[in-house]
Amino acid sequence: MDFIPTVASSSLKFGTSGLRGLVVELNGVPAFAYTRAFAEMLKEDGSAAASGNRVLVGRDLRESSPGIARLCCAALKDAGLTPLDCGALPTPALAYHGMRFGIPAIMVTGSHIPEDRNGLKFYRAEGEIDKKDEAAILDWHRSLNIISVPESARTFQAKTSEIDLIAAYQERYRDFFGAGALSGLTVGVYQHSSVARDVIVQMLGSLGAQAVPLGRATNFIPVDTEALREEDEVLARQWAGEQRLDAIVSTDGDADRPLISDATGSFLRGDLVGAITAKYLGSDVIVTPVTSNSALEASGAFRQVIRTRVGSPYVIAGMTEATSAGARAVVGFEANGGVLLGSDIIREGRRLAALPTRDAMLPILCVLGAAKAERGSVAEMGAAFSFKAAASNRLKNVPSERSAGFLKRLEQDEAFREDLMKPLGGVAAIDGQDGVRLSAKNGEVVHFRASGNAPELRVYVEARTHERADTLLEWGLAQAGRQVS
Repeated sequence: MDFIPTVASSSLKFGTSGLRGLVVELNGVPAFAYTRAFAEMLKEDGSAAASGNRVLVGRDLRESSPGIARLCCAALKDAGLTPLDCGALPTPALAYHGMRFGIPAIMVTGSHIPEDRNGLKFYRAEGEIDKKDEAAILDWHRSLNIISVPESARTFQAKTSEIDLIAAYQERYRDFFGAGALSGLTVGVYQHSSVARDVIVQMLGSLGAQAVPLGRATNFIPVDTEALREEDEVLARQWAGEQRLDAIVSTDGDADRPLISDATGSFLRGDLVGAITAKYLGSDVIVTPVTSNSALEASGAFRQVIRTRVGSPYVIAGMTEATSAGARAVVGFEANGGVLLGSDIIREGRRLAALPTRDAMLPILCVLGAAKAERGSVAEMGAAFSFKAAASNRLKNVPSERSAGFLKRLEQDEAFREDLMKPLGGVAAIDGQDGVRLSAKNGEVVHFRASGNAPELRVYVEARTHERADTLLEWGLAQAGRQVS
């Protein structure tokens, strides 16, 4: 048997959503080995047998994703399981099918990060793996100690799924929202390289909206809904100025995070998208990380606001606690806009089943549906929440040890912290739940946090006006840059 030599995997790690790292370090032994570890975990606890030993495998549109998906399928076969190749499709469509039929899944995607990186998202039949599962996978990975893979793994062909997963995903929303729900709306769809670029156009059309495809790309574009590229904002304003659009919508690479602009091409922040979605669905409890706007509590729109660390596993854990405590309608969302449905929703006699994984389609349809129902604009839907002006961005290529050193000093050294925040009047409160979130005495907020998915240090701010938020963000990035340079 021929073997492929192992590749060092120093960049690979579990972050806020799955295992990610450089393509050159994932596309080989690591992809095969981590998938084998996932398979052994499923076999050990009986999950594999319960699913008939089937595992779904999907992917995004990155150039490296098909090859990595082949390695995953080969590893599952090597473990005695049956991989089902689901092709390119949105992550939530893959997860939805797995939860409906009790089948674990693997999604090959790097989501919003650059194309030189990729990753694996693992799903149990019940939904996303949690932190305990991550630990179990790491334990199996060490135990298996796989140092090579069969040469045949590169060309392995798995069975394809007999069910159209995308059609079933679209049917979920057509049934809930109803034909004509978005009639009269004209919506631009920024397609770029999103795996859902055609799915969204079809979905909007089936609900009565006129969908206008825009900006389809031939190469992968890393659209980060939490830190937009300037060129994406320029394109949106240009498209809005060239034609009459009620909104422009898009997603990140694997379609678990939405991107929504108003009629002028100004994008709504993800936490605002989540809030509009939750209100439209009649949620009484929302679960969201500390990075979401602090005005959520003050809005009075929800009976309870539960705050968590950043990352869907933490939001899912919070939703589980809320439902166990008797919450009627639980919606989770992150500052990046990904919405997770923690409980079934009944609206006008129609039922939308819980889907506790990030999904871009639901918030896109809810924001547009809210605007249609209220006979208002997307901008008016957002203004009703009176959010504080907020902004965020990140410093790229910051080694994790430098971010950690800065954050540790910021949290533990009061004199350093007070000196840093002196231009804002000093520190009124500090939250170390995830990174270091500093509430200043002048009422502004500056939050420093290391990314869990890439070597980046993120900065989030809140202020009274958008102009001040932009200025404060520049100041925060400059302060952080001096500390980690």
